[in-house]
Amino acid sequence: MDDTVTQTATDQATGADFFMLEGPNAPEVTQTSAIPREELERLADAIVGAIKTVYDPEIPVDVFELGLIYKIDIEDDRSVKIDMTLTAPGCPVAGDMPGWVEDAVASVPGIGAVTADIVFDPPWTPDRMSEEAQVALNWF
Repeated sequence: MDDTVTQTATDQATGADFFMLEGPNAPEVTQTSAIPREELERLADAIVGAIKTVYDPEIPVDVFELGLIYKIDIEDDRSVKIDMTLTAPGCPVAGDMPGWVEDAVASVPGIGAVTADIVFDPPWTPDRMSEEAQVALNWF
């Protein structure tokens, strides 16, 4: 899935711009922000690029393409909050994977504190995988 930050919207309550990733299974990137539009777009693209360096050790596909990232919030202070899930609640790296995502995103220049939280609603299904992930896993 070639998700890029291309959809721009304006929050009706605050008038601030925010960006969302395109694609059928793209995570929500929704932060009304005082950060300038160009910088917010650059940060969002860099965050997604960093997340794509994190792989599930049991599946040879990155966690973004697997559809494990549900939400990315970029706060005005450039801290980042991520909601993510696992392919299964009993995943053996459940305690480690959020830290891997946090470390990857924290390496992006201009980013402050990073928090990745595991959520299970909605539950992950293979339908959340990108076409790229499906091809890599011969799942088409």
